[in-house]
Amino acid sequence: MPNADTDMVSVRYMVHDVDAAIDFYTKHLGFTLRMSAAPAFADVARGQLRLLLSGPTSSAGRPMPDGAVPAPGGWNRIHLIVSDVAAEVEQLRAAGLTFRNDIVKGPGGQQILLEDPSGNVVELFQPAGK
Repeated sequence: MPNADTDMVSVRYMVHDVDAAIDFYTKHLGFTLRMSAAPAFADVARGQLRLLLSGPTSSAGRPMPDGAVPAPGGWNRIHLIVSDVAAEVEQLRAAGLTFRNDIVKGPGGQQILLEDPSGNVVELFQPAGK
């Protein structure tokens, strides 16, 4: 895993509960905890992907000038390549995790949308021919 933050791709997810998000990403998706300042913030990584988990009390959770409050659960997502999407889905469903859809097959491969504990989306993708 790269050590310098500048060598990584960073994505921020707003989450309801930082500790629950840490558990989800490290236990089920192979991320490593880099730093925790729960309940406000945590930094987890998988390869060159740095995922910044920001809770409601983090600076990223502060209201905007127009009063809008950053919230989790949109449609933007991280994209994780897996070798066998069906097996991954079976294992994650057995662990009680939630999906937004069923496996979708297309010309580029197969995908499914997994939800983290705050409703943020993680796409599991199996390339065609794998």
